[in-house]
Order: sequence, then C-alpha cells, then structure tokens
Amino acid sequence: MGSSTGMKADIESALKAGMEAGRAAHGGKNADYIPYLASVDPELFSLAIITADGQVYTEGDCDYAFAIESISKVFTLAMVMEHIGPDAVRDKIGDSPTGLPFNSIIALELNNDKPLSPLVNAGAIATVSLVPGESADECFEAILQCQREFAGRDLAMSAEINASEQSTNAHNRAIAWLLESAGACYSDPVRTVDVYTRQCSTLINCKDLATMGATLAAGGINPLTKRQVMDARYVHYILAEMMMEGLYTASGDWAYEVGLPAKSGVGGGILAVMPGQLAIAAFSPRLDEAGNSIRGQAAVKAAAASLGLNLFKAPCQ
Repeated sequence: MGSSTGMKADIESALKAGMEAGRAAHGGKNADYIPYLASVDPELFSLAIITADGQVYTEGDCDYAFAIESISKVFTLAMVMEHIGPDAVRDKIGDSPTGLPFNSIIALELNNDKPLSPLVNAGAIATVSLVPGESADECFEAILQCQREFAGRDLAMSAEINASEQSTNAHNRAIAWLLESAGACYSDPVRTVDVYTRQCSTLINCKDLATMGATLAAGGINPLTKRQVMDARYVHYILAEMMMEGLYTASGDWAYEVGLPAKSGVGGGILAVMPGQLAIAAFSPRLDEAGNSIRGQAAVKAAAASLGLNLFKAPCQ
C-alpha cells in the first residue's frame, strides 16, 4: 500500500467505501432467541481498521459496546492451542467445517458425537472444557484475561447479557452432554457450558475487535500494547480455522468472494484478518439466516476490496 501517507489515504478511502456499502445493505434481523440481543438498536453500525503496526482508523458507532458472542471462540482456541498444542487440538476438537448450522446436533451425530470444528458450538464447548482451572470462575477468568490481552485493555462480562444467555442455553447444554457421552467433553459439562456462556457475554467495541484481529495479523503481538500475547507459531492454525468455519454455513461463500480469514458473532460483530498487514472489524446487529451481520459483511467486503486484500489473489491481479 506504499508510503505511510499513501496507506493512510488508502485506509480512509476503504473506510468510506465500507461505510457506504454497509449503509446500503438492508434486510435481516437481530438474533431474537437471546432476549438481550433482540433489544439492541438494529441501526447501530461501526467499522474499524487497525494495522499490524498500530495505526487506528474508525467510523460510526465505534464506542458502542456489544456482546462478543461467537467471536470469543477464536481467542479461547488460541489459549487452548498454546496450552496443549495444535496436534492435540486437531485430535480432540477437529479441524473441518461441518457444512451445517453453528448449533447443529446433526453434525455431532454424523461424527459419533465428536466435534469437527472449534468454531461451531460443539467444538467451542469442547475447547472451553480444555481450559485449565479448578473452578468455573478460575476458567472464565483465564479466558477473560486472554480476551483483555488481545484487545489491549480491560474488558468485562455483562451480567445482563450472561443472565439472558444462561436462561436460553438449553440447546448448548444438550450439546455438552452429547460430547460427554462420546468422551469429547474434557471437564464437567455443566461447568463447561456455564463458562462457555460467560465467554460469549464479554462486552467489546469495534476498535477492541479490530485490535484483537490486528494482534493475529501481527503474529500474536498486540499492535497497541506491543506485547506478545500469543505464540507466533500457532497463529496460522487459528487463521485456517477462521477461513474454514468463521462464518458458519456462509464460510465458503466468504472465502470465494472475499478471501480473508474471518469470524462472526450473533451479537453483530464480524472480524477479518489480512496476515502481516491489518484487521477489519465491523458491527451491526441485523443478521442473515446463517447468523452473520448483514451490514458488517457488506462493509468488510467493500473495505477489503478497496484495499486489494485477498489471500487468493496475486499482487498483480
């Protein structure tokens, strides 16, 4: 992207393109199976780009704090991968897209009640069951501290979101017991779902999310705090999982059209990473049928295209 002056102009232009594309995207609705998410203003919209060397660009409602939801799966996976290594993660949790919705019971049954991907609910619950700790509080505190290190600031769980989610997580509890029956839940399933639900209830804003992604782009170094928060040897495994299953049943379409590792959450957040360069994050609560932000996808796609970012395109294309 040339000089720093040229890069700034390019990114500012990409932000403008992303905001225009997002505002033009209509349809979808808030996640209504979690009462708190249903109540969020559907018109909120923000976009942020943070480079691997710490340049920050934001537009829209970037101070609004939203629930991290399934994007949390990425960072708990990063922590567990450092704890047990990529080979054990692959063996215990899997590395393959399911081709089915993120909370699918059928996907489990077709695989003998064992998880396939750490970025759908079954695999993410199995991942949480591998977090070291003697109690639910201890396990969650480790996860929250990991999220803080990636975001570069103090984050907290929303008690209101957590209460809303804990009261509606029966399906996830069923998934945990199926995992337990197959020997694929590695701590008490009740405690595991409690911790998993808490990890989805952390409040972040769009800048936080972009910082977390930029930390992956920078090989595990937080570009704002300059701290190495993840072993660089494992980052590419995380990005591979994001490419395969980060947008659930729309992951293949995203890879085909955008070509960047990404992760969405039903709270309306979406994160995309260009390794070595930057991260793009967006937030808007209205979702498509797959559970991905309508405006967020449009904004990130347009911003990435404006910057010419696609892992599958040669520089000359």
